[in-house]
Amino acid sequence: MPEEAAHSSLIPPQPMPAGAQEFTSRVHSLLDGRPKDSATVDRALEGMDAILDLIAAGLYNLASMLVGEGEDSIRLVETAVANAEIGSCETAEQARSASRVALCSAALELIARRDASSLAAPAEVPAPQTCIEDDELDAVGVSPAELERLFAGPDRDRARSWLAALPATLRTVFALRAVAGFTARETASLLAAHGGPAAAGWTPESVREIFRQGLCSLASQLLHASTTR
Repeated sequence: MPEEAAHSSLIPPQPMPAGAQEFTSRVHSLLDGRPKDSATVDRALEGMDAILDLIAAGLYNLASMLVGEGEDSIRLVETAVANAEIGSCETAEQARSASRVALCSAALELIARRDASSLAAPAEVPAPQTCIEDDELDAVGVSPAELERLFAGPDRDRARSWLAALPATLRTVFALRAVAGFTARETASLLAAHGGPAAAGWTPESVREIFRQGLCSLASQLLHASTTR
């Protein structure tokens, strides 16, 4: 990618949802490691129902990228909320990470139940097949926030159709790295632990190469979208 691509984006900017910064501040005040009774929590989150719904929608958005829209994704969000042990987290970032680990673990198990071979690890590290050398999202000039807007904004249907058309392994690795924000090592560990017996051989190296393929596809999709607006 040209150097300037790392400093500009093909995704139009959009404002942060109203109240999101206030919600983050309130959550930080709760996640200080000290016990909280229900009255304290209720007072801190008073009037925050809309933002709580936004957070749940974010988890649903990730789940639907992994397993598709519908009841399965709703159940995954419920599982994540129940299993993430958010109350034991000391920071908002820990709570966010715990909920995503719980959600993605359950999603991978569901994908493997649907098709035991769908998350099979590559027999060997794939040879480089793209022009993208880095395996980070900003290699295509897109930030995590911009990617989130892509899948929630006016081009949502186009972006969803692109993602759904990817092979299962490529789609899953892309969602885990680019959307959930896991590192290559974390992604390989999740796949190996929850993707079924065929996924036991995933390594950080194989994750990186598969993700590069996803980034190359994303770059093509963004370029195509920018020329057809």
